[in-house]
Amino acid sequence: MSQIQSQQSESVIVDALPYIDHGYDEPGVREAALAMVEEETRRYRPTKNYLEHLQAMNLAAFETPMMKKEFDRLAARQPMDTLSMKRYELPTPPAGKMTDIQAWNECVDNSMAQLEHQRTRILNLELMLEYGGESWKVYNEVLVDMLNKVQTQLSEVKKDIQEVNWTRKNQQTQVGEKMKQLEGEWVGLVSKNYEIEQALLNMEAEYETLKKHHEKSTASVETKT
Repeated sequence: MSQIQSQQSESVIVDALPYIDHGYDEPGVREAALAMVEEETRRYRPTKNYLEHLQAMNLAAFETPMMKKEFDRLAARQPMDTLSMKRYELPTPPAGKMTDIQAWNECVDNSMAQLEHQRTRILNLELMLEYGGESWKVYNEVLVDMLNKVQTQLSEVKKDIQEVNWTRKNQQTQVGEKMKQLEGEWVGLVSKNYEIEQALLNMEAEYETLKKHHEKSTASVETKT
């Protein structure tokens, strides 16, 4: 029972035939329709949630820990952390450890790590210069293939829309002819009913006239006798 009620509540009654109805382009029609919509919108107060059949939106479904941290920072109105250049520095040992060999070894290890990091970056750049072009070509081919598929889907959707519009126009045109026929019959029946009513009124008037004439004649005969 609840399913039937739900289907009835979601059903839409279309009472407009745009391929048949005329007069929409006449002056003042659009303004009058907009005024009616505005008036109904102003005094209409929804009594139910029309989106209750949809699942609640999970706005955090695609949030990563980094995004969540950044959103929390924005909510707290905290400034963004500046770019740290500490990892690229090559500090010397502290003033109190200038003669400490272990401290100098740590500085040397840090320098070697920085040099290796820069060497790796240079190697990556060289690889990108050598093979990056082909990689981008493959990526562009993937994008073109995706574009072609989307355009094909778009063409199919447009074709379906055209079919729906054509079917709707065809149905409304057929219905319009039937409506014109029924309207003509209705006008004819109304006219005939009006003629019958006029004939009845004339007959009643004539009956009243004859009745009065008969009464006068009867009274005259009785007076003579």
